[in-house]
Amino acid sequence: MVSKRHFVFNICMVVIPWLSLIFLGKRDIKRYSIAGFVIIIFEIINHKFGQKRNWWMFFDKRKSFLTNELPFSIGPYMPLSMWLLKLSYGNFKKFLGLNAIADGLFAFLFINLFKKMKIVGLYRLNNFQFFFYLYYKAFLLYGVQYWVEKRKWFGVKGY
Repeated sequence: MVSKRHFVFNICMVVIPWLSLIFLGKRDIKRYSIAGFVIIIFEIINHKFGQKRNWWMFFDKRKSFLTNELPFSIGPYMPLSMWLLKLSYGNFKKFLGLNAIADGLFAFLFINLFKKMKIVGLYRLNNFQFFFYLYYKAFLLYGVQYWVEKRKWFGVKGY
């Protein structure tokens, strides 16, 4: 059974990042949604792999992908990816820098905060390894968006 604290955390983890897309704009949502969707699918695969390897441990006793890893996958990854692409697409160095900041905050600050909140903590990874687990996906995200832009999908003008 998921604790009330964990349930509320999961709801916030999913709802708040998605609400931020209201400020992104319809055109940019359309433009960056394919790359964001690909990163969610890739992240779900990565989370399943990490779950099997016990890279992290959730404090709730039941090992459930649905209540533990999935909110992290569908919550912040796609909206944050879309925001990072909007803020820096076309400038690869800026994109990598912003990703390093975002992933660094999560790997070194937020994961420790979540551990203190008794939600999740790293088990077989240290913070530095966890940072690289998060950061390497930035290259995939940028590559997918580059491919989408090259194809000029969905007829969005101004690519």
